[in-house]
Amino acid sequence: MEMLRDRIKGLERKIMEMIRAGQDNVAIAHRMHRWTCSVLLARDPVSLGEAIVDAMRHEFLIPQVAVRLWGVAPAHADLPWTQGASDDAQTFAASLTSPYCGLNAGFEAAGWLPEPVLVQSLAMVPLRTGPGAAGCFGLLVLGSPDALRYQSEMGTEFLEQVGEIASAALARLLPAA
Repeated sequence: MEMLRDRIKGLERKIMEMIRAGQDNVAIAHRMHRWTCSVLLARDPVSLGEAIVDAMRHEFLIPQVAVRLWGVAPAHADLPWTQGASDDAQTFAASLTSPYCGLNAGFEAAGWLPEPVLVQSLAMVPLRTGPGAAGCFGLLVLGSPDALRYQSEMGTEFLEQVGEIASAALARLLPAA
């Protein structure tokens, strides 16, 4: 009888963990929805970059966010977030098959953040013209002073979705094909 009670308590704990995880996912989905709406409501290139960065910082409580694009149409080449990505940074971004999550090991992209010296961990999300597309035209960078916020073993499904949404919005700044 005692074994049965222990087993029931264990199952109750697992159910409670599943409920908490479900509630956390619903909260993330709501944040993702609000962020997506902010991005879609941006009417011009300047407000688009600001919406991606500011709404990401606000909705997901990310201390530092930056976006950098390259290969944009000449009309958008003077935007602040289309400046200064080296060939090495572009090659690194293109090599990512999924978002990079981990310690800041002196990446150039960390220098794009407002206060790079405070960044201990990073998430770097490649921006592509479509899911699985070979070409990469930018990088979304999320920085935190918490060394454990972005870890290599964390799931990246939501970050991949953020990258796809940001890519779809920012692709309108690329030259017409």
